[in-house]
Amino acid sequence: MFMLSVRDRPTELMSLVPATNYIYTPLNQLKGGTIVNVYGIVKFFKPPYLSKGTDYCSVVTIVDQTSVKLTCLLFSGNYEALPIIYKIGDIVRFHRLKIQQYKMEPQGINTSGFASLTFEGTLGAPVTPRTSSKCYSFSAGDQKMVEALRVWASTHISPSLTLVQLCNVQPMQYFDLTCQLLGTAEVDEASFLLKVWDGKMPPFPSWRVLTREYILEGDLNQIDRLQNLIIDVVVYDNHVKVAKSLKVGSFLRIYSLHTKLQSVTSEAQPSPLRLEFHLHGGTSYGRGIRILPESNSDVEQLKKALESADLTTCQHHSTSPHPEHDATLSSSGSLSLHDVERCQQRSATILTDHQHLEKTPLCAILKQKAPQEYRIRAKLRSYKPKTLSQSVKLHCPNCSTLQEVPHEDNLSIILQDASTKAPDTKLHNTLLYDSKTWSTEDQGGRKVAVHFVKNNGLLPLSNDCLILVEGGTLGEIFKLSRKFHSVIPVRSGQEDLEILDLSVPFLIQGNVYYYGCKNCSSLRTIQNLNSLANKASCISYSVAEALGVVPLRYVFVMTFTLDDGTGVLESYLVDSDKFFQIPASEIINDDDLQRSLSVIMDRLCPPGLKLGDSYPWLECFIKSYNITNGKEQHVCYQIFDTTVADVD
Repeated sequence: MFMLSVRDRPTELMSLVPATNYIYTPLNQLKGGTIVNVYGIVKFFKPPYLSKGTDYCSVVTIVDQTSVKLTCLLFSGNYEALPIIYKIGDIVRFHRLKIQQYKMEPQGINTSGFASLTFEGTLGAPVTPRTSSKCYSFSAGDQKMVEALRVWASTHISPSLTLVQLCNVQPMQYFDLTCQLLGTAEVDEASFLLKVWDGKMPPFPSWRVLTREYILEGDLNQIDRLQNLIIDVVVYDNHVKVAKSLKVGSFLRIYSLHTKLQSVTSEAQPSPLRLEFHLHGGTSYGRGIRILPESNSDVEQLKKALESADLTTCQHHSTSPHPEHDATLSSSGSLSLHDVERCQQRSATILTDHQHLEKTPLCAILKQKAPQEYRIRAKLRSYKPKTLSQSVKLHCPNCSTLQEVPHEDNLSIILQDASTKAPDTKLHNTLLYDSKTWSTEDQGGRKVAVHFVKNNGLLPLSNDCLILVEGGTLGEIFKLSRKFHSVIPVRSGQEDLEILDLSVPFLIQGNVYYYGCKNCSSLRTIQNLNSLANKASCISYSVAEALGVVPLRYVFVMTFTLDDGTGVLESYLVDSDKFFQIPASEIINDDDLQRSLSVIMDRLCPPGLKLGDSYPWLECFIKSYNITNGKEQHVCYQIFDTTVADVD
């Protein structure tokens, strides 16, 4: 086997130099306990960071043409030995990746001999591997694999919206920034200052961190000359060590940078506002810093922007020799001070009805009797639960009861107990369904039956097929739900198949588990599915109606502590998908939706900050109602007909 040196020109040599014929496993064929080679497109990643031990860690989620995602947890004592990923959409090749099961999902971890290559995902870009290894194999087949992934990604993967230039930033935004480092300074033990620019002028004046000139590293003349094009980024906690190692002049990508408006005391203007830039501690949402090489295509574009920056306009706006006290606004076409204030005061929520209601202060609401409806404008002081996944509950629209979403462990036990009863072959192969049975090899010959429900006497394709699973474990049912449109767990009754106890889902579609209310449901046997006009649609409420199930709704249940300066009021949020514009039924098993919810809550209630100007206003409708607890009566409040404004 011939190996290529990093110093070689792989795009010219790869077709001439033979390499080992590696076999690559599609992501939909991964099995626990195996060691595989895979290719994938980066959907999410965390730049390498120090773990609780001595190793660096990186988290990478990839996807391929099978549309299956794989999350990989990678550790190494060497920072550069981990995949060199710069942005979502990059393509990675992992050799000798071990697959294990985690929460019923395959997960990749690195083992001895693990190696990675990274490629730019842009169509037409050179196929040049990134790696810290001094040698690696690469064949013409590998190049075809990268190019095929690029073509597929161009039509199936949405481009990342997180990369933003400074001219387009807005308050209360999280974004990724490609920039050049012009200066550094230590603020305190837990924070560090980076002065960066990307050649564009922000639409708001940048907040300045007060520093003494003798502790600021960088070209002070250049920093003074470019002051209106430079922003001050304060990095915190675990990012400080990385920030201190950066060299002035290097090109960076800062991930999950956070902006917020801050009032600044100034005699020149009574209420100037500045835009602050913070890289908060932790690694959530891929937060971190990465140095980009000058050969990177994004750096090449950045250099062009820096070379063409309008320094004349910049100098024209530099009216003060001390940037820390400059209160002028930047850029022609930028917002006036009135517009900046209006932007900051804009509500983070939108009212969807009842616009005729006048705003009522909280102090007045607290004195009035229930029931009533109000329109309020307040800030979110705090919320519960802090662990957002715990906010999802199951709600019955008939009896109004709330219950916890069953835990996977409990589901597994119930299904395991049900699997001990062998399927009754007398109930197989009816006019409604065709049946197939098999025996497990390693579990005492346990029998599992799958009944394929027909549509007008014919079996539909798997992606349109409703199946009934009898004797299956949770893991087996979960795998089947990925292949078939809908799954109903069943058991053999005396005369017909029956759905299981409503402690488990009566219907599973993809990652969504549908539950029924034990109090309100009157269960019917499976043959009642004959009443469905179109079996292929398998709409959850149609299945529920046919089987006598009163379906439970997934809802967010949260307590918001609202403060408008006149009073403090606790209000409940009970909502399925309208307020957050995120389906509560899908968020439990979707990491991307969970991250979206965290971003929304961080925007509504900024973490680590005191209630003040930095908090956005929430305009809401709330209704009061009475509840009786024993002999005592209490007034409660609930948010309704309100939705979160677009994050962008």
